[in-house]
Amino acid sequence: MTYLNKNAELKRGYNAYIDASADDMGTQMDVGLLVLEEGDVFRFEEPEKEVAVLLFSGKVSFRWNGETVAAERPDCFRHEAYCLLAPRRTKIELTARDHSELYIQKAVNERDYTPVMYTPETVQTQHAGAAGELLGCMRREIKTFFDYENAPFSNMVLGEVLNFPGKWSSYPPHHHPQPEVYFYRFDYPDGFGAGFANGEIYKTGHNGLAVINHGFHSQTAAPGYAMCYAWGIRHLEGDPWKKTRIDDPEHAWLWRPDANDHIFQG
Repeated sequence: MTYLNKNAELKRGYNAYIDASADDMGTQMDVGLLVLEEGDVFRFEEPEKEVAVLLFSGKVSFRWNGETVAAERPDCFRHEAYCLLAPRRTKIELTARDHSELYIQKAVNERDYTPVMYTPETVQTQHAGAAGELLGCMRREIKTFFDYENAPFSNMVLGEVLNFPGKWSSYPPHHHPQPEVYFYRFDYPDGFGAGFANGEIYKTGHNGLAVINHGFHSQTAAPGYAMCYAWGIRHLEGDPWKKTRIDDPEHAWLWRPDANDHIFQG
């Protein structure tokens, strides 16, 4: 597990967190944060890599292949996302209409397909961790923009999790063979939480990135601070992520209907 905190280094423009061709992190993906000011124009045209562009916050006009979408998202805690997924050699132009921050994810993909813009109307949302389940301690919203089910042509998966203050997500601890990244956002810049991966514990913060390429993982946000993180997965050749989840056998009992009864014993 690797955790990257680049807040002190962030600048206007593209901020690379992972360069798969240079960084030996096992993700097989490039990951970055694009910071734009009003009037800025940024362009992508990757010869070999597909690109996913997720608007965390701001106002941005997306342009590609003669299509234009004006996207607005004040924040990722109360507003749904816009996410463009485009194949290699697609000319993408982003024009900021206000201060804007966007998550970027790329992977090599030889398939050519029609670009897809996922909008607030098409996001898949799962409301997980109901009040009666472990006392509501893992209440969260799991949002999926694209995965193997709706985008089998992509080599990637991308979504967001809204982790409510003081609650847990990616819980009970689980793992899967495919590498995954978490890019964290907090509703307050000083917000924080904790991540657990492969026996390690790391403090999470605003604009931090965790790389998880093996081992059980889970995480929590401190009371008072909401956490929203993008989760990106790279399919393995011959072994795509199909909502794959292998629970830690030591904690699998937590799925039992009477788990809360066990909590109150003793």
